[in-house]
Amino acid sequence: MLRIHKEGKIIIRNSLFILLLLNLALIGGVRMSKWVTTALGISSSLLGLWILYFFRNPTRLITKQEELILSPADGKVVAIKQTYEDEYFKEERIQISIFMSPFNVHVNRSPISGVLEYFKYHPGKYLVAFHPKSSTKNERTTAVVKRIDGIEVLFRQIAGFVARRIKFYPKVGDEVHQGDEVGFIKFGSRLDIFLPLNADIQVNLKEHVRGGKSIIAKVASEEEE
Repeated sequence: MLRIHKEGKIIIRNSLFILLLLNLALIGGVRMSKWVTTALGISSSLLGLWILYFFRNPTRLITKQEELILSPADGKVVAIKQTYEDEYFKEERIQISIFMSPFNVHVNRSPISGVLEYFKYHPGKYLVAFHPKSSTKNERTTAVVKRIDGIEVLFRQIAGFVARRIKFYPKVGDEVHQGDEVGFIKFGSRLDIFLPLNADIQVNLKEHVRGGKSIIAKVASEEEE
């Protein structure tokens, strides 16, 4: 059975109501050629099914391992690079960017277990999510989770050209668990994750990953190194 995410319930209800009215108008005799009426009916039905599909929330069995960094989102890896993170760490980090197309699951999950140390919402523009400047110019959130061994991981939800709303649920000081749902981005977007320079990266460019399932990297505690 298809599980629907709570963020989609109002949108689905309103969208299906509008599509129903459209189809009733077509059936009621709006003067159009038969093929136009048929095409509009099929298109509206497909749109309704796609909206339901977009807001799906599949159940996933999460295997928690402290040294692993799990993917915080479904999508394709579009960047792996060393970069200067200037909001929280203010130092060099490894950035991994995951692009979520409108056909991906848009549930966001915590890559590690720990305490939410930092969170900030940034209003901004709506450049396409794969634009290089989208991580600093677009509407976005920044969250930092600190593991029990002191390792901190920053991840950033970034709105895309279509996306207009980002949701993040935990509050600073809350305990979060690896793979647990922490947020949602509506309609096409991106998620950046910033890791320590000693992280052992386990993904490649253009690789497709699944939130809470795919291993992004391994980061051992300083005591283990």
